[in-house]
Amino acid sequence: MRKVSFFICLIFCLFNYVTLVNACTKDGKRGIVEENNLYIGPHEKNVSAVTKEKFNDILDKVGAIYSPIISAKGKTLKIERKWDDGTVNAYAQQAGNIWSITMFGGLARHETITPDAFALVACHELGHHLGGIPKKKIWIITLWASNEGQSDYFGTMKCLRKYFENDDNLRIVEEMEVDEYVTKTCNETFASADEIAICQRSAMAGHSLGSLFNALGNAPKELSFTTPDPKVVTATDHNHPAAQCRLDTYFAAAICDKDAYTDVSDTDASTGLCARSNGYQTGVRPLCWYKP
Repeated sequence: MRKVSFFICLIFCLFNYVTLVNACTKDGKRGIVEENNLYIGPHEKNVSAVTKEKFNDILDKVGAIYSPIISAKGKTLKIERKWDDGTVNAYAQQAGNIWSITMFGGLARHETITPDAFALVACHELGHHLGGIPKKKIWIITLWASNEGQSDYFGTMKCLRKYFENDDNLRIVEEMEVDEYVTKTCNETFASADEIAICQRSAMAGHSLGSLFNALGNAPKELSFTTPDPKVVTATDHNHPAAQCRLDTYFAAAICDKDAYTDVSDTDASTGLCARSNGYQTGVRPLCWYKP
């Protein structure tokens, strides 16, 4: 009888955890990055280009794009804006029909973060809701949230492209310092000048965000587009990949030639993206976290 009661309790607890779980933790200590003690308050010297006005403008734009998409699924998007909170993180949560992302000012104020990188953070968090499989798992239970690598990939390939598509991308890229290998690869992948510019912006947003992961992890090796992570996993890693592996994911998504409006799937890992099973060799999810 005690064993039966224990398993009933376990199932009940797991059910409640799965339905209410955050894709990170509610205090933001574990989110798009691992738990860290860094705190950058609103009155500290701000070396980032993300001002409070830019913080809100970016989230307004992301919300305008994705509120209707999430509404069409019978859900409501809630974007919590914690500019005054110096936590260097972000997270996603589902509770009933409310799908939320929470964005902290501390992350926006970090010296590595550009406005494009901050938009990519928001896109990553939306990726937990909309990124498809593979999903996070607890024990044998699959959760609602797309895993970290998939959220990175979706966030760049789908969300960030929608975010950039109506900008004057050629002018913006002219004012950026873009890695030569990125420029070469984007030119080889895309035909139109605007697609090339979006590819460049996306890759450099990923580099900015990857530099944050590197800084928080005190990694000695500088990130590079030409030295991908050599790790090959034997099973898909649902947690945070290493910084270089995450940069590889952002870059792969940037050079994937699938469009931003073909939805991904919760059941088919090849739908709407560049998959090896569909004959793709470039733009695919890196083997440093993904097992096909």
